[in-house]
Amino acid sequence: MYPYHNKIKQRIKNGELRGYYYCTAYPKIGECLVLVFQTEPLLRPIRPHKYQEYLILLAEAGDSIQDYGIRQQ
Repeated sequence: MYPYHNKIKQRIKNGELRGYYYCTAYPKIGECLVLVFQTEPLLRPIRPHKYQEYLILLAEAGDSIQDYGIRQQ
């Protein structure tokens, strides 16, 4: 199984994260938090049950991370 969240967390720690936004209709997922990275893959969706875990990581990342608001995909 692909360690999806482990890879994403490592990318955040490596400083690859540029921003994030909430999406109300991401294809095949629906509501999610979308992380925007500077390297491929650029977008990584996070389902609602993982929000709290990622909000802590986003807070730790500080001001270098851009909040792009809410979007519909």
